[in-house]
Amino acid sequence: MLKRRQFLGAGAGLCAYAAGSFVPVWAQSAPNLGTPTLPSPGFRRTKMGDVEIISVLDGIARRPLGEEFVKNAPLAEVKALLTSQGLPTDYIDVPFTPFVVIAGGRKVLIDTGLGEFGGPNAGKLLENLRAAGVPASDIDTVLISHFHGDHINGLRNKAGELAFAKAKVMVPAAEYAFWMDDAKMAAAPAGQKGAFENARRTFSAMGPDMLVQFAAGAEVVPGIRSVAAYGHTPGHTLFEVTSAGQSFFYLADLTNVPSLFARNPDWAVTFDMDAEAARKVRREVFARVTSSKSLVGGFHFPFPAFGRMTETGNGYTFEPTVSRGLFAIAAHRIRTAK
Repeated sequence: MLKRRQFLGAGAGLCAYAAGSFVPVWAQSAPNLGTPTLPSPGFRRTKMGDVEIISVLDGIARRPLGEEFVKNAPLAEVKALLTSQGLPTDYIDVPFTPFVVIAGGRKVLIDTGLGEFGGPNAGKLLENLRAAGVPASDIDTVLISHFHGDHINGLRNKAGELAFAKAKVMVPAAEYAFWMDDAKMAAAPAGQKGAFENARRTFSAMGPDMLVQFAAGAEVVPGIRSVAAYGHTPGHTLFEVTSAGQSFFYLADLTNVPSLFARNPDWAVTFDMDAEAARKVRREVFARVTSSKSLVGGFHFPFPAFGRMTETGNGYTFEPTVSRGLFAIAAHRIRTAK
């Protein structure tokens, strides 16, 4: 079981970072729990209106489930909910899944995964992008939901080189302002300074021709609008893609484990910086995407991470949908079996 000091304090809300690492402790696999099997291929496609959306797996971390993970529910209750869904109770598997939106000749990547800073079961984004026919050089825009390491570390390798050198990198202005604030960094506990250092390592050398800040609610590229969802971090942002009267919501870290925090939206995951704000926006967004029957994708949702939310009791259930990529795989297997 992970010790409480390895996670966020209830009032602080930031992931603790391992010494010398730019990866949150919770995002690093525990080898004694076995290794999750990575799906193959590591991408899935779906079509919505005139746009194509591709989920691209960066990796999966397996972490112990301890009392600190859900801050306001007893561990026995958390395990009971997992058991009712046929899920393990001694650990959780946390996928990292960026998305690509292809529309009007543009190729937009949303979040970037752990890059070279993850373990052997992570950092697969570039490989899976190539397999999907979208090499890094084709990405013209990178949208960032928030500055936690598992969402931004794929922007640079360990040598500091840019993975998407031709792309504009667009970030929420509120998020940038927080992590670049020297006073906030100075006041942060020692175990939380790594998150500030990581944000600066990632963004500080980007000039204004590359790094673009956007305001809450802004249309960041044609057909993609930002949706403020503050709470998980001060500038945590979702993205809504619209085409032909349909919508896709990228939910980022609105819920880190849908089998827990969608089913019980009032539960607080340990690394929400403002648990009450996160709770309120979680309920608001789930109600919105459920009533609109929007397609959703979540960074930590079970791969392929596409689906829809349905109401279940006092919460919501993530219902995965079969994407075009899965149909292609099935068709290939049928052909080769003949």
